[in-house]
Amino acid sequence: MTDQTLHIAMYPWFAMGHLTSFLHISNKLAERGHRISFFSPSKVQQKLEAFNLHSHLISFIPIDVPHVDGLPPGTETTADVPFPLHSLLVTAMDLTRPAIEQALCELRPNFVFFDFTHWLPELLHQLDIGIKSVHYCTISPATVGFLISPERKLFKKSLTEADLMEPPPSFPASSIKLQTHEARALVGGTLMEYGRGVTFLERQMGSFSNCDAIAFKTCREMEGPYCDYVETQFGKPVILAGPVVPESPTAELDEKWAEWFDGFEAKTVIYCAFGSECILNKAQFQELLLGFELTGLPFFTALKPPMGVESIEAALPEGFEERMQGRGIVHGGWVQQPMILKHPSVGCFVTHCGSGSLSEALMNECRLVLLPNVGDQIINARMMSRDFKVGVEVEKGDEDGVFTTEGVCKAVKTVMDDESEVAKEVRTNHAKWREFFSGKGLENSCLDSFEQKLHQLLQ
Repeated sequence: MTDQTLHIAMYPWFAMGHLTSFLHISNKLAERGHRISFFSPSKVQQKLEAFNLHSHLISFIPIDVPHVDGLPPGTETTADVPFPLHSLLVTAMDLTRPAIEQALCELRPNFVFFDFTHWLPELLHQLDIGIKSVHYCTISPATVGFLISPERKLFKKSLTEADLMEPPPSFPASSIKLQTHEARALVGGTLMEYGRGVTFLERQMGSFSNCDAIAFKTCREMEGPYCDYVETQFGKPVILAGPVVPESPTAELDEKWAEWFDGFEAKTVIYCAFGSECILNKAQFQELLLGFELTGLPFFTALKPPMGVESIEAALPEGFEERMQGRGIVHGGWVQQPMILKHPSVGCFVTHCGSGSLSEALMNECRLVLLPNVGDQIINARMMSRDFKVGVEVEKGDEDGVFTTEGVCKAVKTVMDDESEVAKEVRTNHAKWREFFSGKGLENSCLDSFEQKLHQLLQ
C-alpha cells in the first residue's frame, strides 16, 4: 500500500444499481484517504447522500440530464422509465459529454471510473492531460467473457441464438451454458440500439477495448480464471477491488416489519426480492406467489407490480389475500433488504441474482433460490448453482422461459429440506464462502492490491 493519495472521478450509468455500486467502491477508497468526485444526476444526489460515509472526501457533482424527445420530463435514471425507454436515457447521458469534458478539465483527476459512456476513453485521449480511464464493471468477469469475448467475433457475422448457447472456444472450464430462450433474448439485447446510432454490443465493446484498465468487484479466489480470460481477450490490465461488500447497516429494521418477522420461528420465512427494475408479467407473478403458498411456509415478497397492472393488489391470484392472511406479505415498495436478510426468522432468499443481492446473500445464512431474469443475472445464477453450488435454480422451460408454481415450490423445498443431499451440499458451500468473505484480512488485501495496480497505471 502506498501513502500517495489519488483523485478519482466516478461516472456510472444512470441506474440505481450502478450508482450505488460505484458509491460502495468510492466509500472503500475514501476510507483510505483518496478523493472522489462523483458525477450523478441532480435529483438522485439526495438519495445517494445517505450512503456517503466520507462526505469530507466524496463530493457529488450534479449533472443535468439533457431532455431527449420521448423521455418524460424529469427523467434521470432507469427507475424513472420502462425498459424500452432506456435507449433514450443513454442518449441523454451521451449528450452530457461537453459538460463532463469541461468538469474534467477543471478537476484533473488521476482516473475516471465509468461503464456505459463508451466515448470517455476517447475523450480522455483527446484531452491528453494524463487522466486514465478505468471501466469499473458492475457485472461479473464470467458474464463479460461468456457473452462478449472478442474471440466470438460478434461483429463478423449475423448473430444467432446458437452462437451464444455454448461458451467461447477458450473460455475457462465451467458449467455455464444458456437455455434457448436466454440465448434468444441476449442476441436481441446485444444487437438492439442503445443510444443514438449505437448498439448495446458496440457500446460495451468500445468501453472494454478503449479503456486503460478493466476493474471488477470480485477476487481471484472466486473468479480468477474468468479474470485471466478477460485480460487475455481484451489485452487490458484487469484489476480486482475485492467483493466490495457495503458496511453493515447500523439502522434497525422498520418496527412493523420487525414485528411481523418476529412472529415466526428461526429460519422458516421465505424472503423474495427482485430489485428495483425486474418486473414480471402477471402470469409469472402469480405462479411465483402460488409457488410460495404451495410450500406451506411463511413468506415476504418485495416485488414491483407486474407489467400492465397498476397495483400489487390488482395482480394477486383470486382469493390469495384471504388465504395468506398473516402468513404471506406481498409488498410493492422499497424494503431494508440487508436488515431483512439478517433477521433470524429468514431461512430462504429467492433472488433475481443481481450481483449486489448475491453479495449480500453470501454474507448471510439464508438458503439461496435462484430465479434470474435478464443478462448477467443468468450467468450469475449458473455460476452460483452449478460451479459454486451455493443455491438451487428454479427450473424454466427451455424454449419459453416459463417457470411454474410447482417449480418454485420444488426449488424452495429442496434447499429448505435439511435431510436432502442437495441442501447439505448447498449449506456446506455457502458456509465456506460466507467464512471466506467475512475474513477480516480479505478486504484489506484486495484493496491494497487494487491501489497498487492503480498507481502502476500512472507510471
